[in-house]
Amino acid sequence: MSATLETMTPTDTDVDLADDVVAALGADGLTFKVWGGDWCPDCTGQLPQFAAALAAAGVSADRIEQFPVEKVDGEKQGPGMDEYGVTHIPTVIVFDDGDEVARFVESADTDIATHLARELADE
Repeated sequence: MSATLETMTPTDTDVDLADDVVAALGADGLTFKVWGGDWCPDCTGQLPQFAAALAAAGVSADRIEQFPVEKVDGEKQGPGMDEYGVTHIPTVIVFDDGDEVARFVESADTDIATHLARELADE
């Protein structure tokens, strides 16, 4: 069983998303890697809504890989952080056929789902 983040449990399944955001996230072939920490205020504030957006877009759990990050001696540590260049959380990377096509890092001018949909639209 892969690791899971408590913060990736949708708190509200009734999310109001634009149709283009739902379509972008739900596109065939996309997979999502999510780094976060259940102790992290940014993660607990953003990831439940993102999880709800993925559910609304029909993204199955087998297309979402979660990477719990711990804080050890003031440093963030977790699986895959070095490999994928993750330094801040939450970080969400979207892949299409193994190629990175979008990335959200810590914060943006909008929610994670909308940010990623914008990046996917630019692809």
